[in-house]
Amino acid sequence: MIDQAIADLVQYALDTGLVEEADRVWAINGLLEDLGLSDWEEVPGRVRPLEEILGEILDWAVAQGRIEDGTTSRDLFDTKLMGRLTPRPAQVRAAFAERYARSPEEATDWYYQFSQNTDYIRRYRVARDQKWIAHTDYGDLEITINLSKPEKDPRAIAAARSAPQGGYPKCLLCRENEGYAGRMNHPARQNHRLIPVTIDGKDWFFQYSPYVYYNEHCIVFNGQHVPMKIDRSAFRKLLDFVKQFPHYFVGSNADLPIVGGSILSHDHFQGGRHVFAMEKAPVERAVSFPGFADVEAGIVRWPLSVIRLRCGDDNRLVDLAEKILTAWRGYTDEEAVIYAHTDGQPHNTITPIARMREGLYELDLVLRNNLTTPEYPLGLYHPHPELHHIKKENIGLIEVMGLAVLPARLKGELAELADALVQGADLRGSETLAKHADWAEELKTRYTFTAENVTDILQSEVGAVFAQVLEHAGVYKCTPEGRAAFQRFIDSVR
Repeated sequence: MIDQAIADLVQYALDTGLVEEADRVWAINGLLEDLGLSDWEEVPGRVRPLEEILGEILDWAVAQGRIEDGTTSRDLFDTKLMGRLTPRPAQVRAAFAERYARSPEEATDWYYQFSQNTDYIRRYRVARDQKWIAHTDYGDLEITINLSKPEKDPRAIAAARSAPQGGYPKCLLCRENEGYAGRMNHPARQNHRLIPVTIDGKDWFFQYSPYVYYNEHCIVFNGQHVPMKIDRSAFRKLLDFVKQFPHYFVGSNADLPIVGGSILSHDHFQGGRHVFAMEKAPVERAVSFPGFADVEAGIVRWPLSVIRLRCGDDNRLVDLAEKILTAWRGYTDEEAVIYAHTDGQPHNTITPIARMREGLYELDLVLRNNLTTPEYPLGLYHPHPELHHIKKENIGLIEVMGLAVLPARLKGELAELADALVQGADLRGSETLAKHADWAEELKTRYTFTAENVTDILQSEVGAVFAQVLEHAGVYKCTPEGRAAFQRFIDSVR
């Protein structure tokens, strides 16, 4: 059995171009070494799914006592095997550069496929994520239930930012992850390859996310392990990237806890080849800034507070974005419950997103504030407690643009809730469903649930909850009072 599995794995590597025919014997011997074998009976390789081949090898390794039968141990070992078959970094970079010289799209198409072929992006796990579209007043929001990462508490994310840095690699984004063997608390990366890029004159790197929340979900990160910071240089870097990859958008999480991303200790962006609902959202009101008559500007019709800037000159966008950021950092409007600082702690920052559209540079500036209050200790502009049964995590870049990344627990909880609603079961008596009871009881006043309609209704209503999540995260609400307060800030930018 193991001989056949080895032959099939090498055949897979040949078919996907990871190795060439001249590499066949070398590849087999490397796999034999990793499996602790000194003998092999040659058999023809068969074409079958990679997940099936690796699963067979892992089962054999468990039975032989070479690894423990746990997800982490299995992932460490099969990544090691795939690393044996993955070309060296210099080869990958040369192949990317050759294609980029012809077309940025050709280069990224190849690299995205390569990252899947090496099993760095585990296609079979991504395929298990649940996804649907929810129609809302703000457009079609995208909903995903993520089945590969645990839910994080906002306080834990904030604590991680201030924790002492150490270890090797220092974090999951560091360039030192390329080829790293991993450990029980750090994923293996022998099959991971990076593409160097120069932005704002600095060495950065380009890779894809192994979780792929949307098409060609990429990460662009600083070659140095330095904290995230939204400043003039951040705007410059974002626009430099879309200049080199005009078919991609790129954006940054904010640089403060609660409104920032999950990794604030390493400067990085996220991008990809995907059109989000926020990009489709229209400008509801044109605005202007003194000295920038050449820059189109407006307030976007979106639940978060977004200023959209457009211009053919990227330098002008950088200048205006810096002016808006500087004004926002120091802006307080007590009537609108916006405070720049309390007790010496800064609260105002920006989530920026850059793209090319219709031959112009476009920059969306999403105003963020991480103020906490006794009533809302996790954040005033954060999902409020009544929504935590669906979404409690930080609202980062991906959610800001209209894609909900919901925790894996919801897969089972929504299925159980669907059964309970159809059967008329007691929701509050269930430990799993009690958190959803208030929401579900309200739904029962509006719907008659059947086995045929319950899933569609719950998916639609989860989308409605996500729209509320975004509304809570907006510093200026989509009301006459909220828009008037928004305009007061616009008028303050001088």
